[in-house]
Amino acid sequence: MAIAKAERLMNLALCLLGTRRPLSKRELRDSIEAYVETFRAGGGTAASDDSFNRMFERDKDDLRELGLVIETVESLDGEIGYLARRDSNRLPPITLDAEEAAALGLAAKVWQQARLAGAASGALQKLRAAGLPEDVDPYEAHGALEPRIPVHEAAFEPLMLACRDRRPVVFDYRKATAARPEPRHVEPWALECWRGHWYLAGFDRDRGAERVFRLSRITGRVRSRGTTFTVPVPDVVTVRETVASWAGETADRSALIRLRTGAGYPLRAKATSVRELGDGWDELEIPYGHGLDAWLVEFGPDVVVLEPAELRADVVDRLRAVAKG
Repeated sequence: MAIAKAERLMNLALCLLGTRRPLSKRELRDSIEAYVETFRAGGGTAASDDSFNRMFERDKDDLRELGLVIETVESLDGEIGYLARRDSNRLPPITLDAEEAAALGLAAKVWQQARLAGAASGALQKLRAAGLPEDVDPYEAHGALEPRIPVHEAAFEPLMLACRDRRPVVFDYRKATAARPEPRHVEPWALECWRGHWYLAGFDRDRGAERVFRLSRITGRVRSRGTTFTVPVPDVVTVRETVASWAGETADRSALIRLRTGAGYPLRAKATSVRELGDGWDELEIPYGHGLDAWLVEFGPDVVVLEPAELRADVVDRLRAVAKG
């Protein structure tokens, strides 16, 4: 839903909830800023009246679909008015058991390193006031593992807001094989956390195709561009699959590597077979998909690619680029 439409629906809902008497279409049109700005140029012509009536009916239907109970009342002189009585739109008391409270507590802990932590904490306080049992501590540890989504990159917040507002951005990006960062013009779609790293999926305007960017490789400041998207945004599932594919999760074959004994535990967890070679080395067969070369480079001298030859060449090229600085 566009931000402008969401704001217009919110204002209409507040207006209908705040009135003690039914409001006519004319009164609503004159009271809500979005209606005033949209139909000001029409000057009350028949065309502008028809356009407003269509928009108002759509907005009213959208609010009803969202659950708002809107009453239609006819006055003594035959004029139709609308209102949303508070008693008809009041939520029932919120009751949470221990397991539900624990789940909310874990969700709040996940964002402790991001600015959303304050919002999550405030939400839990409101739930407490609304009926969360006093003997339940949503922040109490409910297991040996405590979830975290690390957010150390300065680019996270501006990109999150750009994804939400559908605003194109520009940033300098350093590829693993490049010595210097290059500017990228991107229409951001979604952020995904994978293997402890954050990735941005979006449409790269310069390359005319979808791309995925690792936030830790974004240098400098993320700048917004006051333009609109040029391509449709895919659904959430497609974006997540794209992130997984570009980050290397999708594998359609196998690779054979040598790994130093006692190193590379993430690689060992992915291995389909492990064989001891002696002299401090093991031989691993691991799934091979897009992005594996970039991942192997992170383990430096602890990894040697045996096959396939193309993967070995990609890793060598990346290591040479890093060595050149």
